[in-house]
Amino acid sequence: MLAFSAGTTALGGYAVAEPWRLTVTRYSISPPGWPAGLNLRCAVIADLHACDPWMGEARIRQIVARTNALQPDVTLLLGDYVAGQRLSRMSYDMDDQIWARALSGLRAPLGVHAVLGNHDWWHTLEVQLRRRGPVPVGQALEAVGIPVYENSAVRLVKDGQPFWIAGLGDQWAFWPRGHIRPPWGMHFYQGVDDLDATLRLVRDDAPVILMAHEPDIFPEVPDRVAITISGHTHGGQVTLAGFAPVVPSRFGRRYVYGHIVEGGRNLLVSGGLGCSGVPIRFGRPPEIVLIELRGNTV
Repeated sequence: MLAFSAGTTALGGYAVAEPWRLTVTRYSISPPGWPAGLNLRCAVIADLHACDPWMGEARIRQIVARTNALQPDVTLLLGDYVAGQRLSRMSYDMDDQIWARALSGLRAPLGVHAVLGNHDWWHTLEVQLRRRGPVPVGQALEAVGIPVYENSAVRLVKDGQPFWIAGLGDQWAFWPRGHIRPPWGMHFYQGVDDLDATLRLVRDDAPVILMAHEPDIFPEVPDRVAITISGHTHGGQVTLAGFAPVVPSRFGRRYVYGHIVEGGRNLLVSGGLGCSGVPIRFGRPPEIVLIELRGNTV
């Protein structure tokens, strides 16, 4: 019994300590049709859930410095910058200007690009009541020079090779009418996503990187998109021998984490950096993701 208690205490202590770790997870991916001469390093930051003390200003600045040290060509921010709810009686929401100012230190030759997540839409009751933007979280990012994409796209060029970054509107933006807090059950939410309108903005055959906070859109993504990059699931946040008991997705564990290939199409789901619900992680430490996209030379 004493050994069991000691083991339980150790596991609990690890779960509380793990959110303070910081790892870099690297992928090298050659999507079908990716140009042989286009080598692109993409840094990915997802699900900060900024709040004190779990994800305070100093912690975000540490993440920014570590990301910059990876020397990415482009940095992608995948939403849920705010906690959206208090994680415990000991945590406090952070002012939007503080976390946004910390993120403004990100540097990449081809820019920093962002989409919003569900917690960013849920953060302000007025947004839910009027059921439309602007969203203060997005305004905070724009104010520090980070563009926010909502069903929009931009064409970029590296080494003479063009590619597109497209950003999908959030799929869980609104609670059901009449609710003053998020309901249980993911099927209740209404999104602002429009995949068709987003891809219509792509005016040539250059490859497309799609940013989508929730990975649930992936079955609808056409072959035209080289890779979809998502967050939201936190990789399960708590995993036991690789098994995630709770995954906020209508597909369960199908898109919980990592590099997923279906029908030749590529999805990358980040495990994220912060916490949702409770300030613990287990088996899924906070991660910055670095994706190296390369053409298939075979």
